[in-house]
Amino acid sequence: MFWKEKVMARPKKGTALVDKQLTRKQQKFVYELVSNDGLQTKRESAIKAGYPSNSAHSRAYELTNPEISPHVCRAIAQYRAELDAKYAVDYKRSERSLQVIRDAAIEAKAFSASVQAEIARGKLAGLYTSKSEIRTGSIDAMTKQEVVDALRELSEGLGPIIDITPEAETSSDEEHRGGVLADLEDEPQEDQKVSDDKSN
Repeated sequence: MFWKEKVMARPKKGTALVDKQLTRKQQKFVYELVSNDGLQTKRESAIKAGYPSNSAHSRAYELTNPEISPHVCRAIAQYRAELDAKYAVDYKRSERSLQVIRDAAIEAKAFSASVQAEIARGKLAGLYTSKSEIRTGSIDAMTKQEVVDALRELSEGLGPIIDITPEAETSSDEEHRGGVLADLEDEPQEDQKVSDDKSN
């Protein structure tokens, strides 16, 4: 790893900057910057690496500028690549991790967790597929007859409806409740009116 490299004396004139060894502060800066990527700023990384806070912003800029510090930029890229390879998500690594989780859950007698881990392994392997049904349209786009037919179909599928209304309320409710279907069926339909008008 780059930060474990032996710190050497500054190179003599004429040596390419890319081959230059990192100082301890530069190593610490690279480690802080890459390890905390997105969690802290370049300036904060420079301060944690030991650079003075009053010059940390300019030092962070210099260290991340490939024209000024190409050796530091190369180390940043190498360390990022190491971390990406170490924590990359791939099929085999995910499957192994889920198997370890499942086995540990079984040993701990956490059977629900072991089942969930096994289901996740199955999904990863493509053994399970999810099915979703998308319906388009709405009741607003339906004609009155289509709504009545849909309600009738739903009520037939439910079976007999049991009236659980207390008897004291039943008599007053019966006047108001002839049923939604009955009210809808009694009203003349607009489609029929239009066709009747055209026939005349």
